[in-house]
Amino acid sequence: MTVLAARAVSMQFPGTLALDCVDLEVSPGKVHGLVGENGAGKSTLMRILAGVETPTGGRVEGDAASGGVAMIYQELNLLPNLSVADNIFLGRERTRRGLIDRRAEERETAAAMARLEQRIHPGALVGDLPLGQQQIVEIAKAIARDARVLIMDEPTSALSAAEIAALFRLIRDLKRRGVAIVYVSHRLEELLAIGDSITVLRDGRVVAEAEVARATVPWIVEKMTGHAASERETREPGISELSSLPPKLEARIGEVAVSARSGEIVGFYGLMGAGRTELFETLIGLRGAKHERITLAGRAVERLDIPGRIRSGLALVPEDRKASGIVPTLSVRENMTLAAPKREHRRAPGLAEEMQIRCAGLDCPVASLSGGNQQKVLLSRFLMASPKVLLLDDPTRGVDVGAREEIHHTIRTLAGRGMAVLFASSELEEVLALATRIVVMARGRVTAEFSRAEATEEALVAACGGTA
Repeated sequence: MTVLAARAVSMQFPGTLALDCVDLEVSPGKVHGLVGENGAGKSTLMRILAGVETPTGGRVEGDAASGGVAMIYQELNLLPNLSVADNIFLGRERTRRGLIDRRAEERETAAAMARLEQRIHPGALVGDLPLGQQQIVEIAKAIARDARVLIMDEPTSALSAAEIAALFRLIRDLKRRGVAIVYVSHRLEELLAIGDSITVLRDGRVVAEAEVARATVPWIVEKMTGHAASERETREPGISELSSLPPKLEARIGEVAVSARSGEIVGFYGLMGAGRTELFETLIGLRGAKHERITLAGRAVERLDIPGRIRSGLALVPEDRKASGIVPTLSVRENMTLAAPKREHRRAPGLAEEMQIRCAGLDCPVASLSGGNQQKVLLSRFLMASPKVLLLDDPTRGVDVGAREEIHHTIRTLAGRGMAVLFASSELEEVLALATRIVVMARGRVTAEFSRAEATEEALVAACGGTA
């Protein structure tokens, strides 16, 4: 039985064939994994399946036209000035005697949060919630519609391990109820854990399909990229004798002490809510803090405003590229050069080539790029300022295997040139593969610090619980 199907679906944009005769069948009670590199056509196909866009060729059969498909967007589609309940019922408000029934909406919102094992208050303002909880609201908004088909675009990209486990329990419950799920994720292990079948897209075409029982991560990567999966990233430091280099950044914010030397890659590991984002935002000046002392290359900067700190050599690439980074109405070039002096604009083409930004041209809209390429555009903007210390808050959130490796390569290259790089991540494998030193945070405190040689998965997980 098929509840939703794409039949020879094609999508032609000016100068780009995004989808080329794609077939996909979605069955009730099954999780259909959809994977591909950034730019493979996943987002376009999802929007067509959800009825948001009309294909230029082929057709969609099933529930999209009748509203039976709900979609969870990776780039959050929420209104920050409204409450959680208002966001969940926006456009389909519960009414009683011609008035909005807020009690009913809050009651149903609380029930949706209970299914997700969350204690987010229905009346809380979405703009006051951290990114991980906003992602939970996006998921609750979709499941509250009781749709027969649920499309999930990177639903775990901002979730903690506990929140992911709760989401997977919900997905299994939805499967038992006969809901069909299209699950898109760059975390391939997730697809193998929760999926029933996998479809691989490359360059707008379906290149492989398989039951999950017959699929492996190397097989998926090979089909996605067209070549065999590369060996696991080396854990050798980018440069030697880091201990002999002077610190570029030294900071004490409350009880949290931070330092970074020239050429060092410092990974900040912790679960959502550990305080990593708040720490980075304090370093750049977005937040104030008592007992704050920050020196950069020996110069005190805690009294400087954000532009002053940037001029001193500090830069932050934010966690949420949609809300705090990319300007979707501007071109790739304009986004890259937004904070750069005009004399630096000539660097844009060379930097775009170095960062391997895949686009039709620097003057095309940045909104037309895939998430991974948007992230590289955002990173390029801050590199235009030639910082001494680069802060990266979850730099590979929601990007594919290839873009992730390219971003990691860029980080190592920058460190090799003498830049100090501090990055935050909740992915163990990424921290262990990339960092030359690892700082673990939990509940707003530093709970442990490890050299590369000392770090193990067990030690990092224990430190997150405050037991190390």
